[in-house]
Amino acid sequence: MSIKPLADRVLVKPAAAEEKTSGGIIIPDSAKEKPLKGEVMAVGHGTKDEAMVLKAGDEVLYGKYAGTEIELDGEKYLIMRQSDVLAII
Repeated sequence: MSIKPLADRVLVKPAAAEEKTSGGIIIPDSAKEKPLKGEVMAVGHGTKDEAMVLKAGDEVLYGKYAGTEIELDGEKYLIMRQSDVLAII
């Protein structure tokens, strides 16, 4: 991974949005819900006040508006603070 988050930030790869409903209806891109879970790809070192609890490989849930979207090598990622992560799955 060529990105190394700083301080208490984590790099998360969002899970893919669902393409179809349970009835087989295809959902267009404009109507897809933003996924609220993903996999931690890299973590920072933490701060003197907050140790890093997350590690690479953790599957996490995060808030709807958490993080900043970036694109690297054609893949979309989110960079967010560890405190924006709601739970480890």
